[in-house]
Amino acid sequence: MAQWFAIKAQHEDSLLFFRMGDFYELFFADAQAASAALDIALTARGQHQGEPIAMCGVPVSQAETYLARLIRRGFRVAIVEQLEDPAAAKARGAKGPLKRGVVRLVTPGTLTEEALLEAGRANFCAAIVAHEGVFGLAWADISTGQFETEQSGPDGLAAILGRLDPAEILAAEEIPLGAYAARRVETRRMALHLPANAEAAARDLAQRFGAASLDAFGDFSGAEALAAS
Repeated sequence: MAQWFAIKAQHEDSLLFFRMGDFYELFFADAQAASAALDIALTARGQHQGEPIAMCGVPVSQAETYLARLIRRGFRVAIVEQLEDPAAAKARGAKGPLKRGVVRLVTPGTLTEEALLEAGRANFCAAIVAHEGVFGLAWADISTGQFETEQSGPDGLAAILGRLDPAEILAAEEIPLGAYAARRVETRRMALHLPANAEAAARDLAQRFGAASLDAFGDFSGAEALAAS
């Protein structure tokens, strides 16, 4: 289980879908949470520190169905796959388990598979930052490529969020989301790694879009540039 613990330590806020053959297995508290959410059998495998290791699993062939149900319940899922085949491992003289690693994080705002998306509804992931007394918002639906920004005063934030109805929000602790956050599928309170200032954010965005500046895309406030970056 050392490999599982090492990966879990890097993704503590996600359920690990740990690929083992034709199944994604879940262990410990992940298994207990998934078993309850999906109404699937909870079993045990071996022991850890004298206690049975809780376990449940879902077939790889049906993973999308189970992922959709977990995402709707507000979970984040980290997909862990084998990164080498047994023949390659044998050729390099490896001992122990095959290399595994997270190949994808599945969150409410990062869905692209049609089977996981809700028909007729935009699937926005929104970021919010505070800058010089106003809020900058940026939101994207990566399944369609839609990407927009807006600036708001404190009184207008709730109205914008209500209009967008984002599937996921990224915001620092000090952003006052109020009652809206309590009813959303997922709100990640996190320290956003932002550029040093708005000018640096604008340069970063322009570079990402392959442009000399943001002028061709319209007039962006400093708060919007920071949120989008």
